[in-house]
Amino acid sequence: MLTLTRAVRVFACAQPVDMRRGFDGLAALVEQQLGKELLEGDVFVFTGRCRKRAKVLYFDGTGLVLLSKRLFQGRFARPWAEEGATCVALTMAELSLFLEGCEVAGRWRLSPPAFEEKGLALAR
Repeated sequence: MLTLTRAVRVFACAQPVDMRRGFDGLAALVEQQLGKELLEGDVFVFTGRCRKRAKVLYFDGTGLVLLSKRLFQGRFARPWAEEGATCVALTMAELSLFLEGCEVAGRWRLSPPAFEEKGLALAR
């Protein structure tokens, strides 16, 4: 069961990936191609060329988790087909809809931007 909070960031790889890759192959893609740190707890989504298969990779604090799904009908949506992008950030809701095989009609930012904690400057 995939139970993640809203604070977890989700990144989808923009290029098709060889679905024969396992833990180590996908981890190498995360660090080398996407330029992200796997052990920070972010979620990474990969799809194959035909978009019938998808894999999700993340670090849960104790080890790597690899989820794999194959659709029998239809194809996974491809909301990250942006020119020149290596990865695209998704929300947890978009990840859930993606894994259910839903079609994407469009993307609108509904949530406020992430809260950034800033320290107070000391006056002298």
